[in-house]
Amino acid sequence: MSPQKTAFVLAGGGSLGAVQVGMLKALSRAQITPDLVVGASVGAINAAYYAAAPDESGVARLESIWLELHRADVFPLSATNTLMCLLGKRDFLTLPGKLQGLIEMRLPYRNLEDAALPCHVVATDALDGTEVILSSGAASQALLASVAIPAVFPVVVIDGRPLMDGGIASNTPISAAVALGASRVVILPTGTPCALQAPPHGALAIALHAVNLLAMRQLLADVDRFAGRCELIVLPPLCPLAINTFDFSHSAELIHRAEKATQRWLADGLQGLHGKDPRWLLAPHRHHTTAHE
Repeated sequence: MSPQKTAFVLAGGGSLGAVQVGMLKALSRAQITPDLVVGASVGAINAAYYAAAPDESGVARLESIWLELHRADVFPLSATNTLMCLLGKRDFLTLPGKLQGLIEMRLPYRNLEDAALPCHVVATDALDGTEVILSSGAASQALLASVAIPAVFPVVVIDGRPLMDGGIASNTPISAAVALGASRVVILPTGTPCALQAPPHGALAIALHAVNLLAMRQLLADVDRFAGRCELIVLPPLCPLAINTFDFSHSAELIHRAEKATQRWLADGLQGLHGKDPRWLLAPHRHHTTAHE
C-alpha cells in the first residue's frame, strides 16, 4: 500500500491571496507540511514562493512581499493602455512587466523543478479551456500564465500553447492535485467578501469580484465531485469579510486574521477533518455587518 500523499491546494482570489499567507504561517508553525503544492492564479504565486522554503522563514519572506505589495505592482493600468484596448489595438489592458520583475527578483529559483518542494502551477488553455498543469520549465512564465486574466493581461505562450488564468479552468485545482497522486487535499481558499455592502467600483474590480464569486461556487461543486476520491480538508476562510479582490491595502489585516483563525482551527482539532462536511465553510451567504473577527 502506497503512503498517503498530501497536497496543499491554493486557490485564486486577487488581493485576498494575502489570506493564504496567514494560513501558511499557522500551518508552518504547527510543522504541518505537504508533499506537494498546487496553485492557480494568485494561489500559484503563493505556492511557488512557499515551495522555495516550506517553513516559517520561507513564509516570513512571502509575508514581507505581500506587505510591500500595491495595486499598481499587479495592475499598472494607464489611460493610454486602456484606450488602445478600447480601440482594438490590443486585446489586453496592461502588460505584466512589474509583476514579472517582482517574481524574477524575489523567487529564489528559476525553474519549477528546482523548488525545494514539488510545485505545480495550473493555467488554462486559451483555445479549448482545458486545465493545464505546469510542473517544469521557467517558473516566471508559468506564474504569468496562471495569472493572465483574460482581457487584462496578454496570454502567455508556453511550448506553442497559448495559456491564460488558471482560475478559468479550475480556480481551486483539486483535480490537478488528485491527478498528481494526492490522497489528502488541504484546500487554502482565499474566501469571498461576504460582508460587502455594495459591489466594488470600477470595471476591473467588479470583474474580479464576479470571478471570485464564480470560483467559490465552482469549489463547492469540486468538493462534491472529489469527496469520494480523496480526503478533503478545507481551511476556514475569513468570515465576515468586507475587502474586495482588487484592494491591496489590507494585506497585513488579512494575514493577521487568517493566521489567528487557522490557529484556532488547529487547536480545535482541524474541524472538517473527520467526517464533517467541508461545504458548510464555503456555502454562499451574506452579512448585514462589517464587523471583523
